[in-house]
Order: sequence, then C-alpha cells, then structure tokens
Amino acid sequence: MISIRCPHCQVGLKVDESKIPVNIQTFNCPKCKQPIPISYVLNSNPVDDSETVILSPPVGKVAKAGKLHVLPNEYTSEQFIRLSAGTNIIGRKSPSKESPTAIETKDKLMSRAHIVIEVRSAAKDNYIHSLYDNKSTNRTLYNRNYIEPGEIVILKNNDEIQIGQTRLIFEEDDPC
Repeated sequence: MISIRCPHCQVGLKVDESKIPVNIQTFNCPKCKQPIPISYVLNSNPVDDSETVILSPPVGKVAKAGKLHVLPNEYTSEQFIRLSAGTNIIGRKSPSKESPTAIETKDKLMSRAHIVIEVRSAAKDNYIHSLYDNKSTNRTLYNRNYIEPGEIVILKNNDEIQIGQTRLIFEEDDPC
C-alpha cells in the first residue's frame, strides 16, 4: 500500500499498487471524481528502505529543479533554499553543524532534520521533487494536511509545506 494525495481535492488515499492495471494512465478520485494522472517511478521507501512504486504526475508535467521560499514570521526571516539533485534534508540550522539546506530560525518546533526532499531527474532538464516527513517530532503539513508516516508526496509549483511554525512555498524554476 502507498499513500498519495488527490491533486484536485487534496484527499489522502491509500492505494494497493499491485491492483492497478499496467496500462491505465489515470484513475478517478473516490471523493471528487476527478481523474488522477499516474506514472510509475521506482524509489526507495524512507521507512523500510525497500523498492516501492510511487504514483506521480506524468513526466511531461514535472517541475524543473526547484527551490523553497521560506516565508518570514516572528521566528524566521525570509529565505530561499535552492534544491539540488539527490537528497535534501531540511530543518533548523544547528550551531554545531553547517548544512546547505539549513533554515536560520528560532522556531524550536522545527527539527534539525525535519523533512526530506528527493530531487530526481525525470527527463531532459526536468525533475521530480518527492517530499516526506523525516520522522520529526512535530510532523509536517503539506497544503494544510498532515503527511502520514511513510507517505511520500510529489511537489507541484506553489505547494505549501509547514515545518514547526514556519511555512515554506515550493517554487519551480522557470524553464528559460
């Protein structure tokens, strides 16, 4: 079983990938009845490290390498974090460790390694951005819904992520 979110109504779904016919390109959301486009991407499951099939948007609609816009609040100044290919572990900056994906903040509800965004090449100059909670104490919100343990979501332009009391906006790069 894998967890996905409907891109239309954001309802969380548990899907048994072994029961999905090989030739289908969409299936209808049981809540909003809108079609959910699918393709298969092999990825290591962050929980048990086994190979898992993940449903994701078709390759033609995948974002370029993106960035996170950290929105300012009383604990955090505005920041931009460039995502790089591979695994990006994102969280509160530690005074003892330097990391390119650390957020400078006084937000104590944000873990030092709160979320992981894996950036994988999908096609020429296109990337898939997979987000999951890194077993954080205070969990992660994705578009105002909690990410469940082991759940992986595929990021789209302007998706909102909240870690601790800090909001992040995922931004695709312009293809120019």
